[in-house]
Amino acid sequence: MFTVRIWDLPTRVFHWSLAVCVVGLVITGNVGGDAMAWHFRLGYAVLTLVLFRLVWGVFGGYWSRWSQLPVSPTSVLAYTQVSTSTRHLAGHSPLGSWSVLALMLFLSLQVATGLVSDDEIANMGPLSSLVPDAWVSLATSWHKNWGKLILIVLVVSHLLAIAWYRWGKQQPLVPAMWHGDKTLPEAVTPSRDNGKSRSLAVALFIAAGVVVAAIVPLGG
Repeated sequence: MFTVRIWDLPTRVFHWSLAVCVVGLVITGNVGGDAMAWHFRLGYAVLTLVLFRLVWGVFGGYWSRWSQLPVSPTSVLAYTQVSTSTRHLAGHSPLGSWSVLALMLFLSLQVATGLVSDDEIANMGPLSSLVPDAWVSLATSWHKNWGKLILIVLVVSHLLAIAWYRWGKQQPLVPAMWHGDKTLPEAVTPSRDNGKSRSLAVALFIAAGVVVAAIVPLGG
């Protein structure tokens, strides 16, 4: 058996930060009122995290890169028909890869529609004044209804998949997302996770934050 660094620290911090922010968004969105101030802040945080992750998927650790997601139809078909390979044990499985992409897509869409939403009561997205009223109406409807529902379904599906892997397939996924390592039957390429890569991650995260900070005042 081989112990290998799979998830680098920036990926792990991103994962748990995103989880906290999404839970906070659901809670503050349902509470409303004064909690909406935090709803907006958390939305900006999610946008920053998503922008960071998009870039980190190019420059990050080996198993965090988009190029390592086995999303082809042949990969998915093979995964459903044969035993799990070491490669799938190490990184994301084909089904897990599609789950990641779906979450990133709908999180991005949810944040984007939130930026141009207007409930016509007390809360108005920072960019809503820049788009036609018809777009604002569509974005608001999506953000408050289908967008929220789909995102909740994806998160619940993600949690159920983790439970299934833990108790159904005897493959606990959560520990590796805490400490970064997996014990595998064969050696695989480890993810780079050192001071240099972590410094790059900090720089990319700051850059993402600067982009968000520049976007938010545009409608003001």
